[in-house]
Amino acid sequence: MKWLLLVVVSLAVGAASYLAVDYTRFLDRPVALEDAQIYEVPAGASVRRVARELSEAGLLEHPLYWEFYARVEADSTNIRAGEYRLDPGLTPRSLLALFVSGRTVQYSLTIPEGWTFAQLMAAVRGHPHLVQTLDPEEDREIMARLGRPGEHPEGWFYPDTYLFPRNTTDLQFLERAHRRMVGVLDAAWADRQPDLPLETPYEALILASIVEKETGVPEERDLVAAVFTTRLKRGMRLQTDPTVIYGAQITDGRLRSRDLRTDGPYNTYTRTGLPPTPIALPGGDAIRAALNPADTEVLFFVSRGDGSHQFSTTYREHREAVIRYQLGGDASRYPGSARR
Repeated sequence: MKWLLLVVVSLAVGAASYLAVDYTRFLDRPVALEDAQIYEVPAGASVRRVARELSEAGLLEHPLYWEFYARVEADSTNIRAGEYRLDPGLTPRSLLALFVSGRTVQYSLTIPEGWTFAQLMAAVRGHPHLVQTLDPEEDREIMARLGRPGEHPEGWFYPDTYLFPRNTTDLQFLERAHRRMVGVLDAAWADRQPDLPLETPYEALILASIVEKETGVPEERDLVAAVFTTRLKRGMRLQTDPTVIYGAQITDGRLRSRDLRTDGPYNTYTRTGLPPTPIALPGGDAIRAALNPADTEVLFFVSRGDGSHQFSTTYREHREAVIRYQLGGDASRYPGSARR
């Protein structure tokens, strides 16, 4: 009996030693991955379910070892749902650490500066990894869903590149872009110049959207803002093409004389003051320029044809700039009055 007991004990010790060594080797041996692949941890999945799925996929040789390891490490309840990228070289240890970290696969959507709300919604609705929950016929109701009922959505979403995991909804994406815009606008408003002809942050957002659409040269934003600020102070019409284009819903960007003559809330050639809403999604630089314009009283600007503008303080200077840059130096072609 003593001999038999000794044999049993020896076998048990040997088996335990083998298991301990095998267990340690398992944890540090890379899983069977030849190429990177995506694995989704389902919401609410237990560590046992995840271990079984990974085993069935041929990634875990010993799912019970991995489940035991997770429970010993007290991480069995900390696995976070989502899509994960599994790369070759990943070990069972690092696999668990990855699932606990929540470093899920991130998708992206870029909102360019100067886009309109309609362009934003087209991109959101066309993104294959955003869950669509919003009715396309109720875009005006989106602001109510964001806690701002009755407000126009134009301008209220900050242009940037956003990363998000799978199963993010369209509304969650818009909430994030909206919060970012509110934060940037509030910070810029708090740091604004004194004596601006703007009564509210919303008016600043409107002006910033015009600045955004009027220049593609970053260094000119504060000068463009200065032109419109000075005009607002003097009660002059802004006379800016992008507002007319927006109001008339011109898609090819081609303005006609009749468009400039047709009165409407966005026609800044026929009406003084700001239009009723923003005309695009302004970026942070345009917002800050609108609230901190250049210290100058320039009143006019005209395109040089290379993306930049010639700025003038007097009508005579502006007329000369139009003749030079727009009319090829032919003064006889100059109209009775200039747009700007």
